[in-house]
This record gives sequence, structure tokens and C-alpha cells, in this order.
Amino acid sequence: MDSLPLVSIITVSYNAKAYIEQAILSVLEQSYKNIEYIIIDGGSTDGTIDIIKKYEDRISKWISEKDRGISDAFNKGLKMASGSLIGMINGDDWYEPSTVEKIVRQIGENDIAYGDLRLFKEGKTDFVLRGNHKFLDREMTINHPTVFVRKRCYEEFGLFDEKYKCAMDYDLMLRFWSNRCSFKYIPEVLANMRWEGLSDKRWLLGCRETLAIKDKYMPNHKRKHLLYFYKHVAAIAIPKFLKKMKLDSVVKGYRSKVSRVKKVYE
Repeated sequence: MDSLPLVSIITVSYNAKAYIEQAILSVLEQSYKNIEYIIIDGGSTDGTIDIIKKYEDRISKWISEKDRGISDAFNKGLKMASGSLIGMINGDDWYEPSTVEKIVRQIGENDIAYGDLRLFKEGKTDFVLRGNHKFLDREMTINHPTVFVRKRCYEEFGLFDEKYKCAMDYDLMLRFWSNRCSFKYIPEVLANMRWEGLSDKRWLLGCRETLAIKDKYMPNHKRKHLLYFYKHVAAIAIPKFLKKMKLDSVVKGYRSKVSRVKKVYE
């Protein structure tokens, strides 16, 4: 395995006792073995640290300390990473068993590789979210838990921007995209996420940050971006209304057939 590239995997966690063991095992039990595993914990007090210590002889590096937010935690991990290829999986998400092997085999000469994300709700599969980097100039159309980036991209174009509270991953991906980094889409489920616990109270902030990010990297298209902002807001607000009206089938039909980021319901 020494002839194969070292892949660094970073897990960011905070009070993730209920799920972090699954995240850890999904990394430790990968079919690809040349992995450097780094855990950045934000100072958990719920027993998360006990679980990390349970596996610390198989974890390359880990720390637990207060941070300034998730971007700061991501950046701490990136600064500690030695691998030529870096992936990130949060403490309540988990990889498929052969995710890293598929990435290494299929990334080729590309700078970034990513795939599909399976979302769970109440312990059951809800839908699979497909990625598509061709629409990155409009919104975040890449599933960040599935993304693997060559270290040289971070070294040349920078780390996460801490000023963004919701769309820091979009800022990073659009920065790479605008600097002509090459993307490879792998049409398979690479990671899993629970989304029933995700708060959607800040979705409007996310839309506003997305608008600001697009204006930063593509300043000649601000009017176009503003029009898309209103469309983006409507695309989120209308399904919320339809769900309240018990019209979930309409929402599913739109997302599986019309939306640029396709959702496949299983």
C-alpha cells in the first residue's frame, strides 16, 4: 500500500456521542488502508472524547479544544494533514466502505473528486442527492461529505473562509472552480448523512451568503446573481409551504425531475 497515495481524512465533531463511533468506524474500516485519520473536536462534554480515546491507537492525530466555528475546525485539520488527497466527514455522517478506494482509483489527473450523498431521516433512507459541478456558478451543487481535494489546491488557493457561517463549503468549491481546478464526478453513493436534526432556520442566511460569494468570484454578473437569488429563495420557500399543506408528492416530483440537483427517492 506504500505505493498508493496517502489520503488524509478529517472528522470535525462537537458533542457527537450518539453518532461519532459510526463515523470513526466508517473511516477505520475502509477497504483502502493508506489513510491518515485526524479528528478535530470542539471541546465536547457529552462523552464524545471517551469514544475517540477508545480508538486513539488507530487515529493518527486528534485534539479537543474550543474553536471559532466549523470553518476554524476544518482549517485546523487541514493544517495537520499530510496526505496528498484530503477528505472530510463530520462526526454524525459516515462513508461507504469503499469510498476512499473509489476516489483513489477514479480521480485520475483531476484536482477534486466527489459523488452522491444518501440522506437518512428517522433511521431510514429518505433520498439520494446527486452532485453536479457544472452548476456551481449558480449554487452549491456538490455534496461536501463526498468531496476529496488534492492538498495542493488548499496550498495554492487557500482554506475555508471563517466569515461565512453557512456557505463556507460553497465559497471553497467556487474558489477552486473559478481558479480552473478540475472536478471528477463519481456517480455512486460515497457518504451518508442524517438530516432530521439539521436546522433550517438559517437557510435564508445561506442564500444571502451564496449571493455574496458569487458576486465575489464573478463580479461581472451581479444582476444575474440577484435574479437567481430570488429564484433560489423561492425554490426553498415554496417546498416548505407545500409540505405544510401535505403536498409532499409535488415536492418529490419537482426535486427528482426538474431540480438541477436531482434527488432520487428510494
